[in-house]
Amino acid sequence: MVKKLFAAPLAAAALLVLSPGAAADTAAKRKPFPVVLTTPTGKVTIRKQPRRIVSLSPTATESLYAIGAGRRVVAVDDLSNYPARAPRTKLSGYTPNVEAIAGYRPDLVVARTDSGLTAALGRLGIPVLVQPEATSLALAYAQVTQLGRATGHRRRAAVTVSSMRTRIAKALRSVPRGRPLSVYHELTTDYYSVTSRTFIGQIYRLFGLRNIADGAGGTSDYPQLSGEYIVAASPDLIFLADSKCCGQSYATVSTRPGWSTVRAVRGRSVVRLDDDVASRWGPRVASLVQTIAATVKRARST
Repeated sequence: MVKKLFAAPLAAAALLVLSPGAAADTAAKRKPFPVVLTTPTGKVTIRKQPRRIVSLSPTATESLYAIGAGRRVVAVDDLSNYPARAPRTKLSGYTPNVEAIAGYRPDLVVARTDSGLTAALGRLGIPVLVQPEATSLALAYAQVTQLGRATGHRRRAAVTVSSMRTRIAKALRSVPRGRPLSVYHELTTDYYSVTSRTFIGQIYRLFGLRNIADGAGGTSDYPQLSGEYIVAASPDLIFLADSKCCGQSYATVSTRPGWSTVRAVRGRSVVRLDDDVASRWGPRVASLVQTIAATVKRARST
């Protein structure tokens, strides 16, 4: 009996002695850094866990805080207004100033576009992680996961993605099948909209909605419609992504010339969205999906 008790640990020890490479491989897999990530600008290597992060992307800023990396964020761009505690600065994500960014002594910069940042900051030894606008939920999840790897918060990132998936799936299941509905998504008061090729357009497709912007012609994913076109299309649902910036609401839409005949206005299916949430693809997209689900459910029940 005693021999049997000692046999197993002795055998394990023998395996370690005979296979040092296997033990080393296991240890390497557990080590989170250095990490090599693939971006639109090529591969980026992050050699150690970042301690000073600069975010030039409002979506990335939201995701960094959601996955628990917020305490490492030392500066964010002028459009990163969520969460409120994020250290907002005058840095621009569209026309980045390399010297100003470097002044924060970052060991990781996250940006929506490259704009020459990768090369310029690379010369200073500062890695740049470029995360462009997601075109699908799958890519949105992938970016959160990537930020988890880049910052050493893989577990929290996985939990965040799981929560997003669960909330979105639940929202979709809550909507009963019913009559086909059409939708108009308003970006600006001069009627710029989105097609189904955009990220938000694909969210509407999840609910089987027909996007009136798809029939406007042209090649732009963000076409400018006309008031006459929208009235003639008479969408069942209108979502306003210009409520914060421009004060748009059911009251303002219903007084536009000719709009009182639009089905969405007659049925009071004109919904104010948070402009920021509707233009980003981070964790709060789950809240956007829930808002759309509630609106579609209400419209199909009447």
